[in-house]
Amino acid sequence: MGASSLLFDGERLDPKRALIEGFAFGNVGAYIFGAQAVETDVDEITGAVRVLRAWSAHDVGRAINPQMVEGQIQGGFVQGMGYALTEEMQGDESGRLTNPTLMDYKVPTALDAPLDIHPLIIEHPEPSGPFGAKGVGEPGLIGAAASIANAIARATGKRLHQLPMTPERVLDALIGEG
Repeated sequence: MGASSLLFDGERLDPKRALIEGFAFGNVGAYIFGAQAVETDVDEITGAVRVLRAWSAHDVGRAINPQMVEGQIQGGFVQGMGYALTEEMQGDESGRLTNPTLMDYKVPTALDAPLDIHPLIIEHPEPSGPFGAKGVGEPGLIGAAASIANAIARATGKRLHQLPMTPERVLDALIGEG
């Protein structure tokens, strides 16, 4: 079976704003594909959502260091989970940020992360990447919010349309105010 590559003619790098050495192409990008699924527990009394397990599959081109790739996928998922459930910039009427520290802006910790995050590495070497590799740092977070929202909708019959899906917003949706 032959391999195919999906490339796009990306935005050209501006030499006044970027200094890159040893980069063969100034405007070629590669599409990155992924899929995620989660198992959640939704407390219908408090609205709290807990992600119990996650499966995160990503086409990484060639996994040069598979253990590091798995860590990037897992870390990306937890970052996306924070975006989905807890992280929200809040401001006052003047636009001033009212939660500027990590004491107020809730990012997930190891205690919030699911015990089972199953990274699934799909290798389809990318000819334009070094040794056939593609980027893997950011893609792990992209589908997390959608997969968690789908799991909440499946569990409750209520579709949430605003992030983060805080316990208050989940509870509002459950009682018909959201």
